[in-house]
Amino acid sequence: MKNAETPVFKLVLFGAQSSLGSALMVELLSRQHEVTAVVDDLNRHAPRPGLHFKLGGLGDADQAEQGAAGGSAVIALLSALAPGDLAAQGRMSEALVAGLSRTTIRRVLLVGDFDVLDAPGKYTEEERECVDQVVDALQRSPLHWTLINAPQALMDLERMAAGMADMLELDLHRGEHLNFVT
Repeated sequence: MKNAETPVFKLVLFGAQSSLGSALMVELLSRQHEVTAVVDDLNRHAPRPGLHFKLGGLGDADQAEQGAAGGSAVIALLSALAPGDLAAQGRMSEALVAGLSRTTIRRVLLVGDFDVLDAPGKYTEEERECVDQVVDALQRSPLHWTLINAPQALMDLERMAAGMADMLELDLHRGEHLNFVT
């Protein structure tokens, strides 16, 4: 039973099929938030109370806008949607920023391969430019964003999911780039 005094987020989750996506859904639902997972196949998912599914993706601004419609915040697991492909993650980020600019949604968490911001020497000029364009677009947008480095293989995903839920509930780390450490 939901407590009427507790604010409820309507989270839209891109990349729900990943391990982190599953951990996020469990954490957010346990906190009595509503979750809409944007997926490419509705038949692969079992229903749960508070969990909804919608067809879509981050192919362009229209698709991003339609996927996010009805939400109060968005989490995009870019590294799950395009693992190791900074150019694709950049295009998805740009589509999401453009799509969200047409909505009332202002809070967004982007999880991607943003390590390039911490160690630019390990990346090519093209990879650095992709991430720089994402940061520039976010800084010019009205969004309240947080960039999060993709989790490492041995990371405790449940704790990361709890930390991300805390960020949303407490409105922490706006305009920041974060690493989760265990």
